[in-house]
Amino acid sequence: MANIKQAIKRVGVNQKKRAENTDFKSEMRTHIKEVERLIAANEAEKAKAALPTTFKKIDKAVQKGGVHKNNGNRQKSRLSKLVNELSA
Repeated sequence: MANIKQAIKRVGVNQKKRAENTDFKSEMRTHIKEVERLIAANEAEKAKAALPTTFKKIDKAVQKGGVHKNNGNRQKSRLSKLVNELSA
């Protein structure tokens, strides 16, 4: 354990940030899984309705630094493609 005041503070800040990132990522993954479940159940309308909130969660995770921008864009693209194929 660090014994310098600045190092002690850094440990605390890092723990707090890690917890926040975990929360953002967890919420994002939960919404992604929900859309994937709707796609698997062939519920196109519900999947389309769930996309905007999922995109919002992905964007928030990217904005807060929980996931990389390219990762977020890849997830959104993948989900959009799946929903569009389902409704076509």
